[in-house]
Amino acid sequence: MFARVEAGRQDSGGVSFSRLRRDPQSFLKLILLGFALVGLPLIIALINSAFSIDRLADQSRKAVYQAAQIAHSSRALADEIATMERAVRQTHILGDPSLLDNYFRAHVKFEVMAASLSELSLHVEQKDLLMQLQAAEALIFEKVSAVRQSPAELSDLIGNFALLRDSARTFFSVGYTLIEREVDEMQDMAGYARFTVGWQLLALIPFAILLAFFFSVRIARPIRQIDEAIRNMGQGELYKAIRVDGPQDLVYFGERLDWMRRRLLKLEEQKTRFLQHVSHELKTPLTAMREGADLLVEGVAGELTEEQQRIARILHSNSMQLQRRIEDLLSYSALQAEKAALVRHEADLTQILESVLHDQNLIIMSKGLRIDLSCPTLILDCDEQKIKVIVDNLLSNAVKFSPPGGCIRIWTSKTTGMAQLDIVDAGLGVDESDREKVFEPFYQGRRVLDSHVRGTGLGLSIAREYALAHGGDIELVPQVGLGAHFRVTIPVCDPEVHS
Repeated sequence: MFARVEAGRQDSGGVSFSRLRRDPQSFLKLILLGFALVGLPLIIALINSAFSIDRLADQSRKAVYQAAQIAHSSRALADEIATMERAVRQTHILGDPSLLDNYFRAHVKFEVMAASLSELSLHVEQKDLLMQLQAAEALIFEKVSAVRQSPAELSDLIGNFALLRDSARTFFSVGYTLIEREVDEMQDMAGYARFTVGWQLLALIPFAILLAFFFSVRIARPIRQIDEAIRNMGQGELYKAIRVDGPQDLVYFGERLDWMRRRLLKLEEQKTRFLQHVSHELKTPLTAMREGADLLVEGVAGELTEEQQRIARILHSNSMQLQRRIEDLLSYSALQAEKAALVRHEADLTQILESVLHDQNLIIMSKGLRIDLSCPTLILDCDEQKIKVIVDNLLSNAVKFSPPGGCIRIWTSKTTGMAQLDIVDAGLGVDESDREKVFEPFYQGRRVLDSHVRGTGLGLSIAREYALAHGGDIELVPQVGLGAHFRVTIPVCDPEVHS
């Protein structure tokens, strides 16, 4: 077996190599690849959103820190300017040069604050105002240093501090204006980031859904093919080759299923040949037995006593039943070999029924059964012999399961171009668990009567195959009360001729 598998692999080497380029080698890899490709766009969108939020947060942090620094330093500059102005005023009023020490200390702090501000990432407008403020303060410092020993001359410099305060306020207000502008820019950036994330989600979510649908189809298709192949084999459809597309392990699984199909087909053919051979081998001696029983019943070999005639009739009846069973096996073999071609011609359903009733009259009389027949004339375009087999199998089934003295009802009708034949026996009916299997070949239901000659389980199966071949069907009609109700529908005219 392994040699055959390796040979099959070598024969399909070119096909397998081409499939390797398109499909993953395993079902697990296909699932993992599908999850990866479906999740990748969303992961990219999440990473991009995280980077955008991080950039926005960093810029917001820097802006807040710089705004706090500018506000603090601006207030400190204003305080130092006020301190310097107060020191100059006190020195001028009191005439004490030692009071200018407060001015010089405030001047040093002013320079430190201005230097720290200049190190910040200021806008050009802020830098220009800061440089102008530093230059104005340096000019006042030079003048104050020049007249520090003459407090009376400081009166001309007091007015310069008003300009210096105005410059400081202008720097402060410009700083807040620029901060507001930066806040607006951050809001715009946040809006743009929000728009970008929304656009990415709107674009990527449908794309991810499409990818998920694509891989779902890719994953479901080989599973569906395997399921269909198993269902076909379960229903006996063994002539259709099995092919599975997809990952290499599922392709190989499909090849093994096809090997099983071919094996089952070979076994089915062997079984059919066996049935044909055995049936033919049994038919020849059985024919001799039946003819011998006929001769005994007719008295050709001499007059028989009443007991001997009863035994001869039993032999004749049972040989006829065995012949029907063998004919069922032959008919089933012909169906399996697709040799059951129809030979259509016009036939009267009433005459077919009367012929079948005449053939089974002996067993009907022996069981004391009553036949309630209602059959108007119905002309069918059919294979008369096969319709007779259908009726014979259904009637035999009804006679077999009806108790002695029971009544079998038979009637026909015509509806919308279809002829209906209904046969209802007087037995116990069909068990609920057997309803779906009653037409399967060789199936024996739970309610099987004890008899020396058991049925083959082929009668209903052959009858249904013949009905389907005519374009009709046989169904088991739900019955209220006792009895099994079978209904046959056959087209009145050949649909191929009238289409």
